[in-house]
Amino acid sequence: MVFIKEESEDMKIEETFMKHVKHEDTEEQTDMMLVKKENQELNETKDKVQYEKHHDFIAGENLFSSSQTKKATHKTEAKSNFTCQHCGKSFSRKGNLEIHMRTHTGQKPYTCQQCGNSFGQKGDLQIHMRIHTGEKPFTCPQCGNSFSRKQILNAHIRVHTGEKPYTCQQCGKSFSVRRSLELHMMIHTGEKPFSCQQCGNSFIRKVDLEIHTRIHTGEKPYTCPQCGNSFTRKQTLNAHIRIHTGEKPYTCQQCGKSFSVKANLEDHKRIHTGEKPYTCQQCGKSFVKKTDLKRHVRIHTREKPYTC
Repeated sequence: MVFIKEESEDMKIEETFMKHVKHEDTEEQTDMMLVKKENQELNETKDKVQYEKHHDFIAGENLFSSSQTKKATHKTEAKSNFTCQHCGKSFSRKGNLEIHMRTHTGQKPYTCQQCGNSFGQKGDLQIHMRIHTGEKPFTCPQCGNSFSRKQILNAHIRVHTGEKPYTCQQCGKSFSVRRSLELHMMIHTGEKPFSCQQCGNSFIRKVDLEIHTRIHTGEKPYTCPQCGNSFTRKQTLNAHIRIHTGEKPYTCQQCGKSFSVKANLEDHKRIHTGEKPYTCQQCGKSFVKKTDLKRHVRIHTREKPYTC
């Protein structure tokens, strides 16, 4: 998260901190003068017994320890002085608390002058502006692909390393990006927060709803430059172009068969593993492909979508 620096608040905090330090130094000087005076009195009074000297030494030591405890307490209080009344989270700066409060209030004071999108933090607006400017300052050292965010670059690098640090606790499937795991978890919970207002179909992701809406509007914004065919998804266009190029970049490591679409490779791999993740809720029969399950369900519903 990018924090906004509030210079005026920082100066106030710094002044408060310096007052604490000055007050603590004065206390410490007073304590040390008391210890010095006691030591002088002990030197002048030679007829004091040894246990009294020891007692005064311990008292002076406790006095010094008390001063140090006060000093540490002041510093601790200064570190987390600003607490959110909604969730209890604490911050060392008032400016950071104010930024955090926007997550509760929904306030988005930073607005893009080009498209009208608003953001809670200035840093997020600056990153968003790269969409309009085309700036991609973060470049992959292995393949040269560039990205607008460092986080996206880090996630991309895992494509090369094969690292998948985010694992589903229910089924064991792993992902290279945390957000992919969060979306995957909705498969287990059944949560589909984005619903189509026209037909009632629900989706896990907002982008899937937006793509689905094109079925109703007939919008096909992605056009093949070679044959003119248009598609609702960019991924579908990319896969289609491979028909012209003959490219099949997705290869099975077990049998060597290659595919132009990654999803087809995933379906194919289940032939080797025997996995059948798509199960009919009415009869319990399972299938390798989702399309096979949909076709099977029509047996129960007696739906006949194809007319001569």
